[in-house]
Amino acid sequence: MDIDDFDDRSTYSLSPADESSSSEEEQEGLELPGAELRIEGDFNRLVQNIRLADDSSTVGVLGKEWDLNIGEQEVEFRDDLRAASGIGKRRRKRHGRRPGVVLSQQVKALIGGGNQAYIDGNIQESIQIMQEVIRIEPRAMSAWSVLANCHHDLGQPQKALQLRIMGAHLHHDAEEWERLAKESREMGFNQQALYCYGKVHSLDSSNLNALWDRASLAKEIGDNRTAKNSLLALLKRVPHDLTVLKELRPLLIELSDYSLCVELYEGAFAHYLVTFPGGHGINPETGEEVPGGGCSLMEILVLADLYNTMGDHDKAIRVIRSGCRWLQGRGAQKLWDSCEDDREYDETDWRLGSGRGRELVPGKYPLDVNARHRLAVARIKIGDIEEGMAHASIVLSQDVVDYAPLFVEIADAYFDREMYAQARPIYEMLGQDAGTSSLHVLLQVALCYHMLGQLQDAAEVYETILSLDPSLNDVKMRLAGIYEVLHEPRKALDLVYQVIASRKKRPKDTVVNANPADPQSSSLFEESTTKKKSKVSKTGRLTLPQLHELERKKEEEVKRGYKLLCELWPKMLLPQGTDGQDLAAREWLLEAEKLVDMFRETRNLFRTSRSNPFRGMLPKRARQSIKSAEENEDEMASRLHLDIERVRLSHDRANESHKAKAVDNFRSVTFENWLRLFMQYAFLLTKRGNYELADEVLNHVLISNAYADRQSQDTIRLASIACAIHAQRYPAVVEHCRKFIVIHQFHNEPLRMLCACLASGYRATDAFIASTLQKHLFREMRLYDTAVHNKDALKWNAIPRRWGMNKSGEADEGVDDEPNPEGVEGGDEKNPAPQLPTKDNPAIFALYGHICLAGKSYQSAIFYLLHAYDYCPNDPMICLGLAASSMGRAMQRQSDNRHHLIAQAMAFLTRYRALRQVDGTESDEVEYNFGRAFQQLGLHSLAVKHYERVLEIAEKKTRTNPDDVGLAREAAYNLSIIYVTTGASALAEDLYRRWLTL
Repeated sequence: MDIDDFDDRSTYSLSPADESSSSEEEQEGLELPGAELRIEGDFNRLVQNIRLADDSSTVGVLGKEWDLNIGEQEVEFRDDLRAASGIGKRRRKRHGRRPGVVLSQQVKALIGGGNQAYIDGNIQESIQIMQEVIRIEPRAMSAWSVLANCHHDLGQPQKALQLRIMGAHLHHDAEEWERLAKESREMGFNQQALYCYGKVHSLDSSNLNALWDRASLAKEIGDNRTAKNSLLALLKRVPHDLTVLKELRPLLIELSDYSLCVELYEGAFAHYLVTFPGGHGINPETGEEVPGGGCSLMEILVLADLYNTMGDHDKAIRVIRSGCRWLQGRGAQKLWDSCEDDREYDETDWRLGSGRGRELVPGKYPLDVNARHRLAVARIKIGDIEEGMAHASIVLSQDVVDYAPLFVEIADAYFDREMYAQARPIYEMLGQDAGTSSLHVLLQVALCYHMLGQLQDAAEVYETILSLDPSLNDVKMRLAGIYEVLHEPRKALDLVYQVIASRKKRPKDTVVNANPADPQSSSLFEESTTKKKSKVSKTGRLTLPQLHELERKKEEEVKRGYKLLCELWPKMLLPQGTDGQDLAAREWLLEAEKLVDMFRETRNLFRTSRSNPFRGMLPKRARQSIKSAEENEDEMASRLHLDIERVRLSHDRANESHKAKAVDNFRSVTFENWLRLFMQYAFLLTKRGNYELADEVLNHVLISNAYADRQSQDTIRLASIACAIHAQRYPAVVEHCRKFIVIHQFHNEPLRMLCACLASGYRATDAFIASTLQKHLFREMRLYDTAVHNKDALKWNAIPRRWGMNKSGEADEGVDDEPNPEGVEGGDEKNPAPQLPTKDNPAIFALYGHICLAGKSYQSAIFYLLHAYDYCPNDPMICLGLAASSMGRAMQRQSDNRHHLIAQAMAFLTRYRALRQVDGTESDEVEYNFGRAFQQLGLHSLAVKHYERVLEIAEKKTRTNPDDVGLAREAAYNLSIIYVTTGASALAEDLYRRWLTL
């Protein structure tokens, strides 16, 4: 019979007798003991799931593993708390508890008939009758028992076992549950056996064997969490038992629960210290006197390793020193604790007369080499290098074959402290012997060579590794990077192609259930052993401890990379052609590219909401549109895991995001240093002719949440402007200057910066007179004029943080085409609204007038420059612009009064000369502009006089500074044109030789 056979009935409604008995039992359940109440609740759920199961279902009718151990511990803790306080004790029945429900006469008659059929040997009839009994009243214990016997007689032990388990829920016998657990285990129903062992513990918490069997079974099938819970429950009954701790430790380490493991070992160590203060005691298992009463050096080393793993190196040092002292029977010698060093275990007198505590000479007590190794690692990692190296030298004097793992850990400690010169010889010693060499050792040797600048040696080691295992793509990528620095691009390209080819051939990951559930299984639970493990393979998620470890490795990678950049920077700034300068520059660029890509791939730094600053990768926890083919698979997997975890945890942190505190660094490098790195990287790329990539990097960083503040935004834009000017990309210069004008509304400095960046040249002029810039400045000019003369017509727009027009249908056009520069969604105290101007601004009118002048719109130029002149009549630049505009308008055909315009131009030019020559000295600029004006009018005799004065002034300047020629070359060129057109070729030739020859 299958449990699913109950579904053959057309209805499962309870009879009135069943309802009354259920109601009565529910009232009695209020007074049941806690464990029995939970077991009967499990029975109710089992029956309910049986009734709701589909007809076609034959396996896993519950589809759920019930591990109730955590709940049992919580209930037990509450019971203990009640017992200690005397409050809230559970009520018990006064007259005892009846052994079952009250059965109706119909059910009793059916049970009698089923029993009689079984006695008569009519098994099938008995089965049918008992099924009907269970349908009416599932709590009839005898019906389950008779059904189990029937199936056992029919040679169906699995079904019989299943029915006995169902019946065991109704009479709470711990011994029966234990027998059922053993039978389930023998039949291979491991999940069912775990369930039965859990019921044994619920009913009889003193049965330690059941807990031990449950833990061993869970460990055997790979259910580490259940095994941990069982061992913890066992440890509660036998506190500080070292055998249990020994079994529990690998489980906690596998689950990354280091803090609990440390807590348990700390408690055990403290217990044995108090119990056996002399360092010796009787082992309860053997009855012999042993060091520590059973708590040996191994347990102390385990605790020290746990401390070192968690970064508590000071605690590791303390437990090694005090623990070994205690085992040596010197526990009372507390004076050694006053020494900050480890002099009590020194083997020589090298400390005499030096250091703190010099009156305490070295003790020269023996110390096991394994304990000394832990001291060496802890000392090195906390930065006590001298002390750590003293211990390490003793450990390294041992045979490398016997103590290879200790050698590796010491070398790794040196490597983590960036002491590559000390780590390299140890790795080389390990790599020389086939028994101690490994891929990790060889990779570390290569990394040490790389970090020490010995690139050729690093390449040789990588080549050796690839000769042993050509499938290591990450090694190929590292070697390709070194080849690129060493100017061997063909070798590097060949390795990259190999990696691309191998990635294309790699099969897709598939999830295979190695142990599918048997479709004919009669277990109450799914018995697949891969159920829990499949979660990681299906979703690709890592656990939170694994993500922390992954983030720690990436942080170490950033630290090493940034330190290497700082070391290479002075070499890179050496004069071009200096020995090693070019090699350092290429290596700096390669390393900087890795760090820049890592920053740009981190999605947490580029969130949609700019008002949400960067708060760290994980709670005390990457995306590039086109990935480079040179990125290895490990980096890709790391990025994806971090992104998945970020998405999963972002919902949990959504309500707390505004309360969290922003951080000022990313992977231990401050954002200020990151910004400096981006700018240096962009400048070098631009200098080497790769402006597009430099501009892409700066524009991407510009939208990062780490640089949402106004100062950082301005700095990045200035860097972009510098790169664009060097590459002569003046439209980009105009774009960034427009951003400054928008952000810093009603300020003149962005206008002056625009003029300075577009100082001269045809390309700069084309960008200066672009129609988009003209329209933008015209809108700004209107806003400025409205702010001065009609403030009520303006309104404050909170989202773009700008003032705009308030008239209906005439909103500020500049608001729509300019993005929110800082991502601020409203006003704040840090960035208040800019104050409205109180007087007219000649700068923006003069700038717009000069744009019109450069575009040959002379009439418009005169109009706006006259406005600027009214606001500032003593500015020589405005006067010069008006002179040039009037002169240009006079030369046009549409001019209606040329003489008036020429007279006006000469008047402004005279005003310009008066303003520029404030001290009465001659100015080559003034003379040149007068000469250029007369040349424009065709008055060559007057123009020649002024050009010759420019050359005379230049002659005087060259006497004191030969390189200062002022405007002599421009004046000489214009003067030579006049000489050639008037037939004075000899004079023009003299000018060519003197001023226009390189």
